[in-house]
Amino acid sequence: MIKKLLREPLVHFLILGALLLFASNLVNNRTSGDTKKIVITAGQIEHLEYGFARVHQRPPDPDELKGLIRDYLREEVYYREALALGLDRDDVPIRQRLRQKMEFISEDVAAQAEPTETQLRSYLNDHPDKFRVERHFTFSQIYLNPARHGQRLNADAQKMLAQLNKPDTEANVSTMGDPFLLEPRSQDVSASDVARDFGDKFAAALGELPVGKWQGPVESGLGTHLVYVSTRTDGRLPQLDEVHNAVRREWANDYRLEANEKFYEGLLKRYIVTVELPQPAAGEKAQAGVKRP
Repeated sequence: MIKKLLREPLVHFLILGALLLFASNLVNNRTSGDTKKIVITAGQIEHLEYGFARVHQRPPDPDELKGLIRDYLREEVYYREALALGLDRDDVPIRQRLRQKMEFISEDVAAQAEPTETQLRSYLNDHPDKFRVERHFTFSQIYLNPARHGQRLNADAQKMLAQLNKPDTEANVSTMGDPFLLEPRSQDVSASDVARDFGDKFAAALGELPVGKWQGPVESGLGTHLVYVSTRTDGRLPQLDEVHNAVRREWANDYRLEANEKFYEGLLKRYIVTVELPQPAAGEKAQAGVKRP
């Protein structure tokens, strides 16, 4: 029952509402109540003992425990007095750290969310570009170095094509053409991998070439090629069970961002915000689109 409740978005927003109330109490405690009373609870002492044991691999002895409590008390006193003096307000690292802690509160709640299969399937359909399986190619290529062939490049390419496409001819592509850093045959590679190695223009050409015949010349970022496409598998949107973990990961990330934003918007509603932009210097035009107060 508890796991089922934790999957409900309404429960998550109720928890966020409670966190908003908690944050409000934190603010109010800075300016009201008995700020001179310090209570060090048994739970806090256990936390100090646990921290000591993690570092030293043993529990503290009585004198060490007293020292831990004294240090904690000193820290608490300085912390409260610093807040009372407002020393946290203009300290950028402290402000950033407090912001992170508030965001952690929201993220801890969002992390409990468990999507249903229906939600994941809907997310997959709504974000196809994140999960689409790319086109894949198996092809062979023969490299022709433009610097070596010069003005004969096209004629040499056509001559070699005629030889490669002769009936009942099995050419040894590894011995043909000019020296090249990449292998002459690529097996089941994605379009993005082809673009990475040969360039976008070459990858686009592979998507248009007929399958089962030597073609060319085809330009790449490295030079000129004769190309034989053996197989070409078109891209597709996979089934949920093929990419379940990836979809769940992306769903959880988007849910966390949305929960953080709603948490912030709830906090923001408690404030009246005024932004006072600096007045432009004499003769300086106000920035376009910004209304000066």
